Amino acid sequence: MMPATHTQAPSESRLLSPFFSFFIVVGAQISVGVLGFERIIATFSGQDAWLSVVLAGMTVHVLVWLLYGILKRGQGDLVAIHKAVFGKAVGGLLNLYFIGYFALLAYTVIRTYIEIIQMWMFVEVYVWVLFLLLVCLAYSYVTNGLRVVVGLCVIGLFVSAPLLLANYFAFTHANVSNLFPMFEHSPQAILLGSKAMTLNMLGFEVLLVAYPFLKNGPTSQKWSHLAVFTTTLIYTLAIVLTTIYFNQNQLNQTIWATITLWKVVNLSVIERFEYIGLSIWLFVVLPTICLLLWAASRIANQAFSIKQRTGLRLLIVLLFVCSFFVVGRKEVNQLNDMTAAIGFWTIITYVPFLYIAQKVKLAVIKGGNKR
Repeated sequence: MMPATHTQAPSESRLLSPFFSFFIVVGAQISVGVLGFERIIATFSGQDAWLSVVLAGMTVHVLVWLLYGILKRGQGDLVAIHKAVFGKAVGGLLNLYFIGYFALLAYTVIRTYIEIIQMWMFVEVYVWVLFLLLVCLAYSYVTNGLRVVVGLCVIGLFVSAPLLLANYFAFTHANVSNLFPMFEHSPQAILLGSKAMTLNMLGFEVLLVAYPFLKNGPTSQKWSHLAVFTTTLIYTLAIVLTTIYFNQNQLNQTIWATITLWKVVNLSVIERFEYIGLSIWLFVVLPTICLLLWAASRIANQAFSIKQRTGLRLLIVLLFVCSFFVVGRKEVNQLNDMTAAIGFWTIITYVPFLYIAQKVKLAVIKGGNKR
């Protein structure tokens, strides 16, 4: 175990039962990406895109296992682990990086959702208006603590679940032969498709910050793995459905495949079901934003002794200012590509590096104690 470092531990009344890690991971991973990830994956692996999704999910399982190895040995959150492994100075720089990292993820989710709203519902609305509404909503939840944010994750999951039933209407027009021939693409193409899934799979790293809030933290691991399995299953079913509904040429030209599927829904009382779906999807997007902003402000609080509410306000102001610099579909695409690249190297490179560095540090401490 790592030597104890000074961090402010949450009080008993703020702790969560272990199974809530399931809602934390699902709330972080299921977001705007579900609405249009299919085209990007299919660009690389075509009708075998579902293999790329499964492979991405398996990779996340390994990364979650590494995260829990780090957290169990560290007996604290990311801030305490950084200080114990790298010292105050280097650890402080790494903490600063993760504040920016979580803030960037939150900004990307907000800006992408606004782009969807502008494209499908309110074409002429100003970006800053919707951005301000979303960050104000997020602020009201985050300032009430992680328990409230996780409660929002629970509500979001159950409110949005009926939207999955809407996919039944698409099955009546499906062509299963679109899935064949299977296993036609090269391993390299499947791997590139898995890499393209990065942006959709990010968010589980919030566990590095939320872990101290889970009672009997190690017992929450099974729930986190169940959450990764659930999100992988949702993404896999989504891409299988779009593959059998669209042919590859159609899919390559459909930016928001899931929303397009909602247009198939034919109900006598609802003429444009996609409007209903996008409105309900706010309950999916908002928990993700709240979790990421909570993680960023929590790190600021623990690492730099800034009141979490103050840190949150500063982050929101900064993100709001940035909303004026990303305008149009092209810039949103560039933002998503940049965030995916940063996220990929963060989880694929840094998480294993931290796991190894922590083990080496422990071995050095253990060797020193034997002398």
